[in-house]
Amino acid sequence: MKRINTIVDAKAEIEKLKNPNCAEDDIFFQAMEEVLLSIFPLFKSDEVYSKNAKNAVIRRLITPDRVIKFKVVWMDDNNEVQVNTGYRVQFNNALGPYKGGLRFHPSVNEGILKFLGFEQILKNALTGLPLGGAKGGSDFDPKGKSDFEVMKFCKAFMRELYKHIGPRIDVPAGDIGVGGREIGYLFGEYKRMTSAFEGVLTGKPFFFGGSLMRPEATGYGVVYFTRKMLELDGKESLEGKVCTVSGSGNVALHAIEKLQQLGANPVTCTDSKGMIYDARGLDLALLKELKFVRRTSLEEYAKVHPEAAYTPVSEYPEGAHAVWDIPCYAAFPCATQNELNKKDAENLVKNGCVSVSEGANMPSTTEAIDLMLKNKICLAPAKAANAGGVAVSGFEMSQNAAMQRWSFAKVDVKLQETMEEICENVASTAKEFGVEGNYVVGANIAGFKRVADAMIAEGV
Repeated sequence: MKRINTIVDAKAEIEKLKNPNCAEDDIFFQAMEEVLLSIFPLFKSDEVYSKNAKNAVIRRLITPDRVIKFKVVWMDDNNEVQVNTGYRVQFNNALGPYKGGLRFHPSVNEGILKFLGFEQILKNALTGLPLGGAKGGSDFDPKGKSDFEVMKFCKAFMRELYKHIGPRIDVPAGDIGVGGREIGYLFGEYKRMTSAFEGVLTGKPFFFGGSLMRPEATGYGVVYFTRKMLELDGKESLEGKVCTVSGSGNVALHAIEKLQQLGANPVTCTDSKGMIYDARGLDLALLKELKFVRRTSLEEYAKVHPEAAYTPVSEYPEGAHAVWDIPCYAAFPCATQNELNKKDAENLVKNGCVSVSEGANMPSTTEAIDLMLKNKICLAPAKAANAGGVAVSGFEMSQNAAMQRWSFAKVDVKLQETMEEICENVASTAKEFGVEGNYVVGANIAGFKRVADAMIAEGV
């Protein structure tokens, strides 16, 4: 059988996998291509992983086990019927039950969820926990909805989803638009439908069996990973260093919180309308009030702290994002996919940035990644750096199964240990395959190999 022997062979095989008739799949293809091209050293080392080998691992891995699509009908506050579309992409369960978040956002479609689910497979594999990969959600927008409307939608969504999930089958969590409030409503409806109080969702409120530290986990985890990565690469620590952060959701604000706890100076924060830059250091308490309580724009920050600079999106540099033009030691893209492009990467390099850690899922474009790696920036890829959230979700599943409660301190210690182990595994894998210091390739090979070995062992 033909074996993938050159990068040209790999690109040719990848092109055959693309679906030219589905524009929604473009971002999924971007994620797939980034992974498959970067694991080329593994193709060369062992033909068992090559596309045309008898195990067909690549074809099996990039094809979801199933894509579930359903109608969600609910009643708004005006007693008018609303209709949304719900999805669950159950991608791969070779290592354990399907695991991945639910996203409620107008941009949700099948292609985005396939991209997120595919990334989730490798991310979950890197944690070392027995978890498969999945993703789901709906084009429902919680913004501007009353609590009652959010509750009505969540209950209608779960009335369809519950048929496909279970603590040993598929365990969803939260994502964009799905926090503790939404998980609580979803869990309440699952209990009503099944009469079962079980760990079918993670990110639950504590009194439903949720884990302490779950809201903080992804943001804290990306900082723990960065701290270890800088240590392994012989770089200076984060203490006293200026850091730039994008986003203003759960991941971003808790990354800012942990950076401040470690003595760093995070100075930026962004939302869909603009960026706040506070050179003295961000007022985290105010940010949490604006985003978690009042749910309002960052423009309000500048009204409280007029010495801070607010830049609306309309005034961003052409072809770039203002946040990545602020000189920094370490950057943390924690907002959304493809938010850091080639021009942004050029600005980071120009301003002497040493480290970029991806808190969001695939926030850097392919061109940006190539440029940052070429310029020896320590780049922590999302599937490794932001694995803290799913790691603590795994801890929550363990607590639920054993009917136990772990302390915040215990979860924090286990999270630190997990993120450091992931970092060391990624670094050693990169070195083993001749690309020392390349955490992107190291993460992709380490995650892919663990899943592929399980798929081969279970047969077809």
